Amino acid sequence: MSVTTRDERAPRSRWRALFWAIPVALAVMVVVVLVAKYLRDLAAVQSFMTTYPGDSALPTGTPVGFPAFVEWQHVLNSFFLLFILRSGWQIRSKKRPTAFWIRRNDGAIRTSNPPVRIGIGTWLHLAVDALWLLNGVVFYVLVFCTSQWTRIVPTRWDIFPNAITTAIRYASLNWPTNDGWSNYNALQLISYFVTVFVAAPLAIATGVRMMPGLAHRLRGLDRVFPVRVARGVHVVVMVYFVAFIIVHVTLVLATGALRNLNHMYAGRDDQSWIGFVIFAFTVVLMIVLWFLAKPSVVARLAGLTGTVRR
Repeated sequence: MSVTTRDERAPRSRWRALFWAIPVALAVMVVVVLVAKYLRDLAAVQSFMTTYPGDSALPTGTPVGFPAFVEWQHVLNSFFLLFILRSGWQIRSKKRPTAFWIRRNDGAIRTSNPPVRIGIGTWLHLAVDALWLLNGVVFYVLVFCTSQWTRIVPTRWDIFPNAITTAIRYASLNWPTNDGWSNYNALQLISYFVTVFVAAPLAIATGVRMMPGLAHRLRGLDRVFPVRVARGVHVVVMVYFVAFIIVHVTLVLATGALRNLNHMYAGRDDQSWIGFVIFAFTVVLMIVLWFLAKPSVVARLAGLTGTVRR
């Protein structure tokens, strides 16, 4: 007679929850669309949407188009986020790692700073985090040195009523017709601002608070910022990034795929297939790297920076 353990039942319960979540989500989406269509037809709402058409005026001197650094930053972020989310989910699964990584440490500092053993999944998560952080610092410097910040930082209060108009249009499946090459719609601008300047720093701050070895050194923060709070916020941020990516990719493909992909990958405002080809190549490369990132490969990479033991 076999006995099912709690660890074996947990994945099944997650799949059952997902099975029921899909039809519930679809039902909610249908209700949202119907309500949005009803609201959009009301005279008062139409007047509001005329007053606030969906985008806010940008500061004088705001650049038009996207420089090359925005394009390659976008590509790199796609790769980094993919493997951050993958490794983060693997850590959340709480399965025993196939190997462990230990930092190399010389005898002079070993007693004061002893090495910490972590799973290779955690090593991958931290390694990609470090690259993502470096990429983000470079992006922050460049975006504020080139006035590109004016495109993703709200500078007028009317951004909020304009965002309501945009939300109604999206929800009612009446896609906004603004030109993202020169000015994002209000909802896009707010979502990009939150992603770049709120969600990303929160992910870093909470990740540092939970970092193996460092969490013990920061015990003094337990009263104001305990590890369990950091862990909860970290998970919420992970869910936000997943939702953002799904919505972002869906809208890019549904609201003029060729032109949007040219904006993001080719730095041009036309209907050519150049951006699509670059996008398709990056997707194929992501898939290849996804399958190559096996525990044995990750262990070899981790071995370049420390000692890996089974």
